[in-house]
Amino acid sequence: MVDMNHYQTNISNVLVIGSGGAGLRAAIEAKSAGLSVYVIGKRPKNDPHTVLAAGGINASFGNIDKDDSWEKHFTDTYLEGYKIGNIELIEHMAKEAPAAVKEIDLWGANFEKLDNGNFDQRFFGAHTYRRTCYSGDYTGLSILNALLKKTKEFNIEIFDSEYVTDLLVEEEKCFGAISFNIQNGEKTVHLADSIILCTGGHTKNWKRSSSRKNENNGDGMHLGLKAGCKLIDMEMVQFHPTGMLLPEDYEGTLVTEAVRGEGGKLINGRGERFMINYDKERMELSTRDRVAMANYTEIIEGRSSKNGGVFLDISHKKKDFILKKIPKIYRQFIELQSLDITKSPMEVAPTAHYSMGGIEINSINHSTNIEGLFAAGEVAGGLHGANRLGGNSLAEILIFGKMAGFKAAKYSKDLKVQKRSISSIKKALNRIDNKIKSGKELVIPLQKELSLIMWKYCGVVKNSETLKKGLEKIKEIKSRVKEVEVRVEDRNFQDLVNILNLDSALITGEATIISALNRKESRGAHQRSDYKDTNINQEVNYKIYLKNNKLEIEKSNLNKLNGRLAELVENIKKIDASKDKLLE
Repeated sequence: MVDMNHYQTNISNVLVIGSGGAGLRAAIEAKSAGLSVYVIGKRPKNDPHTVLAAGGINASFGNIDKDDSWEKHFTDTYLEGYKIGNIELIEHMAKEAPAAVKEIDLWGANFEKLDNGNFDQRFFGAHTYRRTCYSGDYTGLSILNALLKKTKEFNIEIFDSEYVTDLLVEEEKCFGAISFNIQNGEKTVHLADSIILCTGGHTKNWKRSSSRKNENNGDGMHLGLKAGCKLIDMEMVQFHPTGMLLPEDYEGTLVTEAVRGEGGKLINGRGERFMINYDKERMELSTRDRVAMANYTEIIEGRSSKNGGVFLDISHKKKDFILKKIPKIYRQFIELQSLDITKSPMEVAPTAHYSMGGIEINSINHSTNIEGLFAAGEVAGGLHGANRLGGNSLAEILIFGKMAGFKAAKYSKDLKVQKRSISSIKKALNRIDNKIKSGKELVIPLQKELSLIMWKYCGVVKNSETLKKGLEKIKEIKSRVKEVEVRVEDRNFQDLVNILNLDSALITGEATIISALNRKESRGAHQRSDYKDTNINQEVNYKIYLKNNKLEIEKSNLNKLNGRLAELVENIKKIDASKDKLLE
């Protein structure tokens, strides 16, 4: 058993939890303010979830389509998020995206350029103009490498293989976190003036997911809930239209939107290009929620491919074009299926891809309702509303990672006294040891059972009956968790990682279903077969919080468009008639 009384202590001005793009950008900003910064993450620092963001990053340069502007980027994001996104966050992202893209390119992201030296830009679904800058189909990896290079220049310490179990909170003020090393079990008490959560989402909770093993289990959201934060828009889970079907071990692996952006066509099992029946204007470049629903509908109505998906075909493009524009996808199918996409179509189906909900944050400084605690990236909710536009997530991590780092540094500098609680530290350390016990249940089967429950009862389309069944089954698994055996023999701490992942998956899965039950309409990624229409009275946000160890829900009204932004949207509406239905 891990010795409860033995631990290390690390002290910093700013502690960043999560070593992906948002975390690294936050750390760079805080360090540039002259403060001591410490980054911890559970995955290897060169392989966080950011590397899976493939297709590109949005910024309204207008390099190809001259009429593009931040106003149009704002309007696309707001309307295609079905008008429940935080307008201040959207406006800030749209305005700051060009500067963020220029900066990360200078740091080494090396985006594709036109002959005149300006950034090349490709189409992504539901964008009025081509505004997605890219590095082939490995843009996230290019951005991450540039950030790692910059953190090295700033001498920022990054410690991976650290699993954070609790935030340290006293009197609604956060003063640090507790972690253990997943390789050797050594505990660390991290004391800091300010803490930034950049831990990703919870989409691994679904059986078919674009996330990898032991990531995106909702652990950051769970940390926030336990600390006293609220979660917002948890029912809004994006199902990407195109995930791999085979091989089974890679089910759900992302097939980037760049394939459709570069001319890929969706074909059903009958050989029909079916998007004409769902969005005849935008076809494959419609919003992700609409393309996912189209794919789902073709599959469940019996027009699927042999393996229960649909076909995504780009073989009509020249091989040199494919190898230049989407080299990673070409290699992915060669290596995993021995399929040459320059000659044959890919079989794909919807896959759980992105948590649009997350920790509620103040849109001005990215703080939470717990003093000293900030959040950025996928773990934070509010930006995307009911549907995330492809390419906005990489803009989000850079822009809001920077903002959170700046504001956390300012908070640290302005702090006069930092209270710390020995009892809070001891309780958090105790909770780790209390997880290690004998029992008759094993974690892995329960994890698999939960992922099937979320996929079956809270998937692409849901209704009151399926959601209630899912909630009952989650509660049943929670009762069995008490009997789980967790061993740490032979310096193997994977059991401990697994049970903590399951705890987080259960509570974030439950939060998702509770929110989905309360939103009695279909809006964007939230599709209900018993409430098929979008209800103007549901232009609200649902928030989840813990009270007496039980999840509670509340409804809040949105920050509506002010006069200036309302006029902006109305003017663009006149130009872009395809959005009229969303503004009726």
